[in-house]
Amino acid sequence: MSADPTLFYDCHVFCCTNVRPENHPRGSCARKNSVELRDYMKNKAKALGLKGVRINTAGCLDRCELGPTMVIYPGGIWYRYTSQADVDEILDVYVKQGGWVERLMLKPEDGPAKRAE
Repeated sequence: MSADPTLFYDCHVFCCTNVRPENHPRGSCARKNSVELRDYMKNKAKALGLKGVRINTAGCLDRCELGPTMVIYPGGIWYRYTSQADVDEILDVYVKQGGWVERLMLKPEDGPAKRAE
């Protein structure tokens, strides 16, 4: 078996910025400040000099009820974040140190029921 390929980014963060109509029953991450928090995260990662880290916009991640949400690879760890302090903690504990921010983590059973394949 071959070795795993070299990663292009050490850490790749996808922040949902999906917009649904106002008063949509599922809500939307963008209506919960996800765009501003994503921008803050990008600027903070740059200010911290984090190398090999990419902060990206994502369309709907299908967990808007819990939003704003993000998923970080490698690892596929999901977080709910609502403030700059949450973003700071994710950058420090998960991205820099490799630990988990358990109070912000989303588990597979959180959110809408999994869709049938």
